[in-house]
Amino acid sequence: MEPKLADQLNTPAIVVDLDITERNIRNFQSYANQHGFKVRPHIKTHKLPALAYAQLAAGADGITCQKISEAEAMLDGLQKQYGLSPDLLITYNILGSEKLDRLKALAHRTKLSVVADNMTVINGLSEAFANEAQPLTVLVECNTGADRCGVATPEAAAELAKSIHNAAGLHFGGLMTYPPANAHAAVENFMEQAKQKIEASGITVPLITSGGTPSMMSAADAPVVTEYRPGTYIYNDRSLVERGACSYDDCAFFVLATVVSVPSDNRAIIDAGSKTLTSDLFGLSGYGHVLGRDDIRIDQLSEEHGRLVSEKPINLKVGDKVRIIPNHVCVVTNMFDSLYIQRNGMVTESWPIAARGKLV
Repeated sequence: MEPKLADQLNTPAIVVDLDITERNIRNFQSYANQHGFKVRPHIKTHKLPALAYAQLAAGADGITCQKISEAEAMLDGLQKQYGLSPDLLITYNILGSEKLDRLKALAHRTKLSVVADNMTVINGLSEAFANEAQPLTVLVECNTGADRCGVATPEAAAELAKSIHNAAGLHFGGLMTYPPANAHAAVENFMEQAKQKIEASGITVPLITSGGTPSMMSAADAPVVTEYRPGTYIYNDRSLVERGACSYDDCAFFVLATVVSVPSDNRAIIDAGSKTLTSDLFGLSGYGHVLGRDDIRIDQLSEEHGRLVSEKPINLKVGDKVRIIPNHVCVVTNMFDSLYIQRNGMVTESWPIAARGKLV
């Protein structure tokens, strides 16, 4: 496509500033290199093989996926476009014969690891891989405070590690957690205890992996961690700005919307609603930040409309374009089939979002 300004695009549209994106990738990789741990970025934020390649080229040791379908899309794109077969980690309990068959197919194509936090998952993985030529690497997922998945105690982690070590077709690969922000002390305490208990059984703990963008620049405060899995950092979003993890100058992704109505002097309507910005609030007031207009709040969404309000004259007219940093960028990515790439202030091309809408 011919280079154009973002404001010339049909809306609603999503735009990624590649200059900021690449800077975000470099900054965290540099921090990890300085402190001696590996980076395995999560692709759920961008869902693009081209950006996974950029992360790998910057020094990442592999990539993280949340679903088999994301792993398939990433592997297909990286192999076809770049001739790469990256080290993949799927951080999700995998159940069911269809998914296990697809998991085996992935394992035939690249180095692959998964996680588990219960014996039902471990038994299913073992049954699927018992007759495979190479064992499947399985990490124990640990709950270090986020209260989502994960075993609750270091003792439970050690017991599952033994079960994986003794299971046919499986290889124990280490420990994994997704902690709440700034929980480095909890991660260090849990993982150090679990590591000691596992090693006391004569089992090596090759990897301890943690994640989360909000506190990634203090990840070295948990030195037991040997790998970190940031996701949102590649784009950043309003939730991270509000937490103080970045500034709007670090936000590489914005939604472009058009004003379609100005019913009063302090209210305007845009063509971006819940099917664009999504309903995620993340504890914030409003559904995104309008760049350059701190006085405006996006206070309501219907499916195709967003309402902008201000306590002073809104000074917008029908046809004006606004740029919005979403509350939660990962889910907005998944609402679109493609996005636009901006370089040096100009939109230069459109990329299909390879892993968009993948359900399993």
